[in-house]
Formats: sequence, structure tokens, C-alpha cells
Amino acid sequence: MPKFISLINWTDQGIRNFKDSVDRATAAGQIAEKLGGKLTDTYWTLGPYDVVAISDFPDDETGEAFLLAIGSLGNIRTTTLRAFDAEEFSRIISKAGG
Repeated sequence: MPKFISLINWTDQGIRNFKDSVDRATAAGQIAEKLGGKLTDTYWTLGPYDVVAISDFPDDETGEAFLLAIGSLGNIRTTTLRAFDAEEFSRIISKAGG
């Protein structure tokens, strides 16, 4: 299943309600499951991002639907990366002629 790494920053609304952050992450996990995916890891971080989340979805479209659903709640802005494991990347290398 495709894996996504999301670099997350709180919006003004999200930081005002930081005490609800763990509950919001739990709710996001429930949204992911309803879409057929899984929020596998969530980390609250120091530095330029407030949260890093790792998730799995059946396809890119479902991953994007998840991001739209949680982003529309107004608490976060995301920058999301599609991640490839070693097996997937080996297939990519083969397609590239390597």
C-alpha cells in the first residue's frame, strides 16, 4: 500500500487548541480507516514542523482525500511526500534502466 509522510504545521486555530492535538490525531486515524487507509505513526516534533505523520492508503487519490478531509477542519496545513520502500524503489530503478 502506498506510504505517505506528512509534515504538518498548526494553523492559528490549531495552536489555540493545542490541548486537543492528541484527540485530533486519534480522530484523523479514524478518518483514515474509514477511507481504507491507516495512520501508522504520529510524532509531535521540535523544529520547523509541529507534527510528522506516516500513513498508508490504497492509492494516491485516497491519500489526497484524507489530506483534504483533515485539512478542511482548519487546524493544520500539510506538506506531504509519497514514500517508497526498498522493494518499490528497486522496481523504479528497474524501470529507469538501472
